[in-house]
Amino acid sequence: MFVATTSTAQAASKTIEQQVLRIISKRKAIKTVRLRRTANLSRDLRFDTVDLVDIILELERNFHITVPDEVPFYTVGDFVRYVTAHAA
Repeated sequence: MFVATTSTAQAASKTIEQQVLRIISKRKAIKTVRLRRTANLSRDLRFDTVDLVDIILELERNFHITVPDEVPFYTVGDFVRYVTAHAA
C-alpha cells in the first residue's frame, strides 16, 4: 500500500511540476525544455514584476491556491516547490 501511495504522490508532483512549467513558459513563449529549476526568473529569463504577478495569478487560478505577497520567488524551482506544497 505504501509503495502505491508513494508512486501516486510522485506522479501527482510531476504533473504539478509540468503544469507550473507550462504556465511559466507560456508567459514569454519559452520552451519548457529550456526551463531549469535553478533558472533565475529576472536574471536568466528576463521576467519583470508584471510577468511574475501574471504567473502567480495564473497559478492561483489553475491550482485554486492563494499566494501571499510576501512569498519570495527567485527561481523556477521556487514556483514548483510552492505550488507542489500548497496544491490540493
